[in-house]
Amino acid sequence: MNLEEADSLSEQIAKYISEQIISGELVEGERIQELRIAKELDVSRGSVREALLLLERTYLIEIFPRRGAIVSEMSAQQVKALFDTNAMVLGHIVQRISETWRANEAEQLQALLNQLLEFVRVGDIEKFYDAIFNYLVEQNEMVANPYLMKFYKEMLPSLRRSYFLTLNTSRRELQESLTLFKLVVDAILIRKSPQAAIFMEDFCRHLRNLVLESLTRMKQIELAWARRSRR
Repeated sequence: MNLEEADSLSEQIAKYISEQIISGELVEGERIQELRIAKELDVSRGSVREALLLLERTYLIEIFPRRGAIVSEMSAQQVKALFDTNAMVLGHIVQRISETWRANEAEQLQALLNQLLEFVRVGDIEKFYDAIFNYLVEQNEMVANPYLMKFYKEMLPSLRRSYFLTLNTSRRELQESLTLFKLVVDAILIRKSPQAAIFMEDFCRHLRNLVLESLTRMKQIELAWARRSRR
């Protein structure tokens, strides 16, 4: 991996590790091997340690004395807590967008909806949710609350890790997500900020339920394999 042109080496390393966690290549409870990462990226272990400190803020890993960095658990309780927090944060973000948007931002929202329609048509679940949450994380000017946006940005990798589990859900569920998000956009464009927040909470609740269903199936498969291996 070429990191020479990166603005921040530690941020690029953190992103590299986070993608391995989000995709499931690194699983919960697994220890991050600093030396392996350093060799793969041709960087120093000191740079990897700096990256791990950044990554800890995203809740993807936990750092323990004498044990090092461990991939965080993803339990049903943690998913519920994540989406409860996410619904509050995103509710406030879409409220602010609905109060402050201008003509060019309205055009961007319509372009986003067109993009989402195409992702639903081809069944690209990951790009569908990436487009929504990445759009929201970029609206610093309209939201005008750097503390809130920084918190959301740090929460986004854990959010991505959660909806990565839903990649095998049905086209019908994806269409339902689009329908719910379109309600958010419609409320924004008529400047109904309380309704936009409520609809965003509905959207987050729907996604949370999809994640929990996928997580339950994954845990059941893991349990079945564990039982089979003990025979």
